[in-house]
Formats: sequence, C-alpha cells, structure tokens
Amino acid sequence: MATATTTEITFDELGLAARNHALPLEALRHDVTPVGLHYLLIHYDIPSVDAQTWRLEVGGAVDRPLTLTLADLRSRPSRTVAVTLECAGNGRALLAPRSVSQPWLNGAVGNAEWTGTPLAPILEEAGVRAEGVEVVFRGIDRGVQGDVEQSYERSLPLADALADDVLLAYAVNGQPLPPQHGFPLRLVVPGWYGMTHVKWLAAITVVDEPFRGWQQDVSYRIRQSEDEQGTPVTRIVPRALMVPPGIPDFLTRTRIVEAGRCELQGRAWSGWGPIEHVEVSADGGETWADATVEPGPSRFAWSSWRFEWDAAPGEHVLSCRATDATGRTQPLDAEWNFDGFCNNAVQRVPVVVRAATR
Repeated sequence: MATATTTEITFDELGLAARNHALPLEALRHDVTPVGLHYLLIHYDIPSVDAQTWRLEVGGAVDRPLTLTLADLRSRPSRTVAVTLECAGNGRALLAPRSVSQPWLNGAVGNAEWTGTPLAPILEEAGVRAEGVEVVFRGIDRGVQGDVEQSYERSLPLADALADDVLLAYAVNGQPLPPQHGFPLRLVVPGWYGMTHVKWLAAITVVDEPFRGWQQDVSYRIRQSEDEQGTPVTRIVPRALMVPPGIPDFLTRTRIVEAGRCELQGRAWSGWGPIEHVEVSADGGETWADATVEPGPSRFAWSSWRFEWDAAPGEHVLSCRATDATGRTQPLDAEWNFDGFCNNAVQRVPVVVRAATR
C-alpha cells in the first residue's frame, strides 16, 4: 500500500525490490514459467510451517465447520490449471508522480501450472448458510501495514468463491509449493490480480456482511487521493509484453538488433476474457500492425504472439498492445491513480538497429 507519491526511488523501496522479484522479460519465451523466475510479492515474512501440524479451518456462516489436514486436501479430487498471475502494482514505477511501494516496472507476472482441489465442493460440504455473502481467506503471514497489525486477509463474493476454477493449490509446476509461493497451501483465483491469491492459507470463513479488513477496504483500490476510498481492484486488465529482441545494453537495457528480418514475440493475457488480437508498432505507437496470436493452454493462461519486423538501421521504439474478447484494449498512456494499480499502458522497448556487416 502506498503512503505517498514521489519521483525518486527510496531506500525502503530498494529493500522491497531486493525481497521481491520480477520476471526477466526474456523468460516470456517459456510457455510455463519456471518457479524460480515467476514473479514474487511477499507482504510480510515467509512463514515457517510444519506441514504435519498445519490445519485449514473452514467456518463462519456454515452448518458443518471443517478442519482439514494437508493429507485430507491431497486425497480429494485434484485439478491442474495453467494460470497467469500478475501483481496489481505491475507498472507502478512507470507512473509520475509514483506511489511509494514495491517499484515494479512491467515484469510482475508469471504463468504456472497450479495443482490443487476445487474450493466449491469444500464450501458445499461445510454447508454455507443462506446469510453468507462473502468468503474471507486468511494467511499465516502477519505484519504491520497502514499502522495496522494484521494477518494478510482478503475476501471474495460468495458467487466468485464458488466458481469451478477456484483452487486450493498445494503444488506448482508439478512440485509441492515452495515456501515463497505459499507452502503448504494457497488460494488460486484465475483471472484476478495476485493480491487475491492468498498464500500460506490458514482459515476460510464465510461471513454474513462485506469484509472490511485492511487489505480489502483500504488497500488495493483505485483512487485519486489518499482520502478517497475508491473502487476495488479485481480482475486483470489486458496486457501484452514483448521478449526484448537482440542483445541489451547493460545499464539502460536498450536493445541492439542487426538490420533485416527480426521475429518479435511475446505473451498477452487478460482476466476478463480471451485475447482476441495483439498489435505491434515500430514507431512508438504511431502505426500498428496485427501479430499472429496462438491461444494459451487454458482460458486463464497467457497467449503467445509473433510478428515479423523488417528492422531498418536507426533508432526505434517497439510497442505491443492486446485486446480481449470483451473489447478492452491497452491504452497508449496510463490513467494515473494514487497507489499505482492496474497500469497496463503499452510497453515501449527502445531499439538501436545496426546496419548489417559483411
């Protein structure tokens, strides 16, 4: 949660950036992101959890409260789903003035195969009462944010929690969850920004009124000032990213490309619907051409795209933008908000094309 706006990176933010990490954009080449390259945002500390004594408590406005072990959950029907996760603050550091928080550029994303058991049958087994309106998910991780000591908690409307694709995940890419990804259990809500996917899950509570916890009612909201409550962040807005072509300058990351045929490639995704098309520009967004798009392995996983570029010598700015099935399209420029959420402005990749040498 941002506490102010600035144009300079603070030492506190450097500390956050050292704890968390983004996806190196060259890793967009992987259909499934290796776990070590998947983006990470950890609000507090990574808990130390003993899987033998850990329990998941399911309660609140239910007829039959449940206490489940990891073995109980693993014995239930399982499902593996490819899901693209993105941090709601992805692109925050590109805004001006910039809110003081994790200083993401545009790599706070990853696409993994999550394995777990669907949540809906567990809620049905517990017997949600008629007065239930939301489901609150509480993690083991605990800390202070906004001067409030808290466990990390988020809620979903009951209808969204009961969706078939919501998982209680205990594995990623075929391996048990590593500590940094929520071992032994995390929530996976395909299509929603990462703040919803509560890690180190300890309790699921059905409530009879909207949840007013700090991470729900104060943080993760689109607002124009610190005094405004704003509207909640929910599903991922469309974004396309490009694998940076050629080779990089070490400091500026400007790309160096040889003149001639150059295949551009990347990924595109949206939490609102499948990607309909991706466009590419080689002149900073003045003109656009359609790329070839291949759908992902699930409706929640990113799509791949490719584009043949005839690279002429000189300096260029490459861009890409995605449009989903609902008609949502990336803007050329970001719509500013106080906390720097949901910045899906088109990516700009500076490129220097060198004349071919014989």
